[in-house]
Amino acid sequence: MNDVLVIDADLAYQRAEQKAEKYFNDLVKEIKEKTYDQTLINDFLSWKGNHIHHPKFFSYFSRKNRKPSSKEYHQYIQWLDMTNKLEGYLDRSVSYLYLRDLGKKLNDPKTEEKIQKEVARLKNQLTISSRNEKSGFFNISHLFRKAQKEGIDHTFVWLMDKLNGVARNIPEGLDAVNARRKLIKIIAGVLMHTADEMDEDVSVNRENKLDQAIRLGYSYGITYPFIDDLLDSQILSEQEKINFSEIIRTALVTGNVPALGQEWSVERLQFMQYIHSELQEAFEYIKSHQSHENIHKFFEQAYVFFNSQEVDRRKNLTNAHYSNEEIYLPIILKSSSSRLISRSILTVSDDEGFENRIFLYGIYNQLADDFADMFDDMEDGAVTPYTYYLKHHKYRSDLINPFEMYWAVIVNLIHNVYESDPKTKDVILNRAINGLKRFKEKHGQRKYKEVMSQFASGFAFNKVLQRMVDLADDVDFFDKLLRDHMITSLKNESDEQEQFKETIESVREHLNQHLEISRDAQITSFKDKINEAANYSLSSGGKRLRHIITWFTGVKLYGLNEDSILPLLKSLEYMHTASLIFDDLPSQDNALLRRGRRTVHEVYNVAIAELTGIFLTQKAIEEQCILNSFQTETILKLIQYTAQITSNMCKGQMMDLESKEKTLTLEQLNTMCFYKTGLGFEAALVMPAILANAKETDIQALKKYAKHAGIAFQIKDDLLDVEGNTVELGKQAGKDNENNNSTFVSVLGVEKAKIEMYEHYSLALEALEEIPSNTNFLKYILNYLIYRDN
Repeated sequence: MNDVLVIDADLAYQRAEQKAEKYFNDLVKEIKEKTYDQTLINDFLSWKGNHIHHPKFFSYFSRKNRKPSSKEYHQYIQWLDMTNKLEGYLDRSVSYLYLRDLGKKLNDPKTEEKIQKEVARLKNQLTISSRNEKSGFFNISHLFRKAQKEGIDHTFVWLMDKLNGVARNIPEGLDAVNARRKLIKIIAGVLMHTADEMDEDVSVNRENKLDQAIRLGYSYGITYPFIDDLLDSQILSEQEKINFSEIIRTALVTGNVPALGQEWSVERLQFMQYIHSELQEAFEYIKSHQSHENIHKFFEQAYVFFNSQEVDRRKNLTNAHYSNEEIYLPIILKSSSSRLISRSILTVSDDEGFENRIFLYGIYNQLADDFADMFDDMEDGAVTPYTYYLKHHKYRSDLINPFEMYWAVIVNLIHNVYESDPKTKDVILNRAINGLKRFKEKHGQRKYKEVMSQFASGFAFNKVLQRMVDLADDVDFFDKLLRDHMITSLKNESDEQEQFKETIESVREHLNQHLEISRDAQITSFKDKINEAANYSLSSGGKRLRHIITWFTGVKLYGLNEDSILPLLKSLEYMHTASLIFDDLPSQDNALLRRGRRTVHEVYNVAIAELTGIFLTQKAIEEQCILNSFQTETILKLIQYTAQITSNMCKGQMMDLESKEKTLTLEQLNTMCFYKTGLGFEAALVMPAILANAKETDIQALKKYAKHAGIAFQIKDDLLDVEGNTVELGKQAGKDNENNNSTFVSVLGVEKAKIEMYEHYSLALEALEEIPSNTNFLKYILNYLIYRDN
């Protein structure tokens, strides 16, 4: 097999470089002859009719009808729909993706038909989701439902495990938000290629194709954070970068990933082991899905992409002697080969001219991106055509102006590659003007003028160009809106989750300081073992999940005073701790460890443990009776609800005991889990809602959320009992199997148990959509429940 995969790396790169050089020389010829200026002026003059409007009079629009900022994702979609612009907006957006990612010709009848179908599908989806900000493209339950519909829910679970692994292991110092965004973007791109291919063949095994596309997309996508971003960062030492690059190079040349070796600092070894393992698995998966005919082509393209990145990476902005070829050829190669790889890993058929179109198109997109990132790149000392020109053009009159190169590429694409097709011209010019408008909006008028004076002042068509930038409308694109929304959503979510964690620690610490039960002063002749056992159990740590949920629901959702509900928090923890003491008894689970310490009956005895459980239950009711800030009628309603919940949870434990050494059905498991675990979550949510006199619709939605969150929590517990370890769990791993307990894992198996967990996770999230208030904290709690390690 090794002999089959070996490639002549130098020859492969030399051939690609020769092709890039020919393309570069053609563009340089156009620049020198200035043949494109008048062509662009004519193009814009014909284009402006659809994008520059001169109303006969101005009217004052109502606030509702004013165009919102594109940063207001849902409002912007609603505005587009209300003004009948949504369809045109989506048409140019989808058309652009067919050009850039799929290498299609827009005047092809089949492509036109596909674009219209996709526009109709997207329009329907967006008009529905824009009415509810809690749903949308990044809602996990929404994605899970789509996966279920396609029959790839098992793939969804696999992908979520992988993405969460990346989130946990991505080294500090890398941009985690952009890493996740790029990874998702690559997977989406590969899925686009797959969907396009499946449209051509109705007999294809759709589930299998989508499964492979997601796994291949992830396998290719992780190379961005774990190779490109990592090598660009300052995380590794220079020698470690050389070592890592050599591993990647050897893998691409020989077809086999070499061992990681031990040449890594102690603080970097662990995450490098993870990265190496993940890349090796991905590499083998991609390799195994290449046809015999395409295997050499794939490795050659992958090598060209990697090596062109390396050539660029080694450049130093202070070096004033790079030639134009040295600046541009690697960019032509990396920008085209990255997109060719994303299609080649699928081993799909291409229409005539596909590869050439993708090759010629790449630099257009790369130059647009480099223009947008110019100042960040300059700050980082990165060499791009723009940063290098800014740094050295005053002393290097031979340097090609990258802005001029950009427009030469555009003219070549419109008139030579796509043969002056009107729609292609419209889409490409829209994109170009949109890029300039976004740059101007981001950096301001003054900075924009400065940049234009550097790059565009000598262009004959500059006056026309700036008029287009100032006046043109309807040039924005959905992928840009989605990109901005994704970055904002991921960043906000990351920030909110950090705040959420900090609040959890603060609330947990606050409660821990108030949990201790004072010794009964009247008991002097006996050792108060019950009090001692209660405090022993309460001081064992624990996640304090239920009281944290109660705090968030009471304080954040319903605005209750933090101090006024402290007795309720204590009450919940006393009830929960009592239930654990009972669960651990020899007559029940017979557990030796709880929260990382010996169980109460092990430290004392069974009788003391039983009495301590009863004692804590009564202390819980006592705490509820001193909720002095609330009306007596409300407190009585709360105590009545508490009694009902406690009695029902006893029935849940009874079901658990009756089920030992019996095989339960999924329905029986769900029922038992709801009574045993779900009701505890319900109490944590409903109790503060009762105190706040919440609407009945809110309470019913909270109950629904609690039911499914509780089951998801139990499934995760069952999975951890199989996949976790005793140290991390704080209790014995494998206890369910030892006791012959029926669990979600024993009934369904690991993979189906994970699917069932996401089913209840999604049902819980969907329940939150029924509550109009901000319930993000409940989403974060749900994420914690299913992504925890203990």
